[in-house]
Amino acid sequence: MENEQQIKKVIIPVAGLGTRFLPLSLAVSKEFFPLVDKPIIQYILEEVKQSGIKEVIFVVSPKQKMLMNYFKKSPELEKLLIKRKKDALLKELKDFEQLFEDLTISFTTQKMPLGDGHAILQGHKLLELEPVAVSFGDDIIDSDVPAVSQLVDVFKTSNAPVVGLKTLPKEKIPAYGSVVAEKIASRLYKIKKIIEKPEPSQIQSNLVVVGKYVLTPEVFQYLKKASPNKRGEINLGEVVDKMLDDGMPIYGYELKGEWLECGDKLKWLKSFFYFALKDPIFGKEMKEYVKTLK
Repeated sequence: MENEQQIKKVIIPVAGLGTRFLPLSLAVSKEFFPLVDKPIIQYILEEVKQSGIKEVIFVVSPKQKMLMNYFKKSPELEKLLIKRKKDALLKELKDFEQLFEDLTISFTTQKMPLGDGHAILQGHKLLELEPVAVSFGDDIIDSDVPAVSQLVDVFKTSNAPVVGLKTLPKEKIPAYGSVVAEKIASRLYKIKKIIEKPEPSQIQSNLVVVGKYVLTPEVFQYLKKASPNKRGEINLGEVVDKMLDDGMPIYGYELKGEWLECGDKLKWLKSFFYFALKDPIFGKEMKEYVKTLK
């Protein structure tokens, strides 16, 4: 039982087309958009690693080559930096490579953009009959305790799927997955219903779904049976709602930390400035620069 409750793997779906970022996304995959001096995907990986997870399953599109190249070492660059005595840059390169040294990274393909649930189902091919964390590339939680670790802690006691939650003003909720839930402890909820992109009249709380989960094997059985919705997609939130209708227990945890979204241009820019202004190297000068703008 103890082994069954260990979360050893994470699925990171990054197969989206990035249409909200056109034309930039024609040249650069969205997960490589920078937040200060490192790409979005590196924040996601650092959080996963800090949560104690060492096996990463990326769900990519067939044309996504940049991500695979990102994890390759650069011996030619290393030799050049040594030759030119660029010690500080060499250390930066070594620190970057060390981040991935003890991670096992696998790739699986989502051939067509058929929804986030469909993407996660492709990652299931590389799992045994085991629970797994999921972390989408659009959502970063800046917190002392990694967001995935927060959800894993809840899973250890609930042994049921756990959904990451945050609170938003009600006027913003129609763009998200709205949650109907019963509070059972500090930050902990038993979810009763998830409504994707609800009408204002359907909103019953300020809680919305964040792109971070712990999923159990039962979820994948539902994903396999799920039919595409009106948009031709298999949506994870809709599948979880079907599980709730069938009486399965699913918990939600309101994550501690600042939620940084990167799902469209404006959210990404806000996240960029958030990290830039608090950066230990660039933050002070950035704050001074912002004061000069009119």
